[in-house]
Amino acid sequence: PPLYGVRKRIEGERGETLLGPMRSPFAVVGRELRYRGWLTRGLVDSVEPGADGWWDGVARYRGRRLGRFAMRRLGR
Repeated sequence: PPLYGVRKRIEGERGETLLGPMRSPFAVVGRELRYRGWLTRGLVDSVEPGADGWWDGVARYRGRRLGRFAMRRLGR
């Protein structure tokens, strides 16, 4: 199901995923978002360009696939 309210902020080689007041920082390494927080260490999102400006992603925890997602850049 959609995860309404989940956002990612990415700037250069770092970023964070936001869900309400919760924040999980990550490092951008190539096309991977490698989470650094103590609760999320081992979580990696791999993303690939998709259609019409969307990005297709796969979330893995310690190599085990958790799910798929799609994201797009929001206007500023």
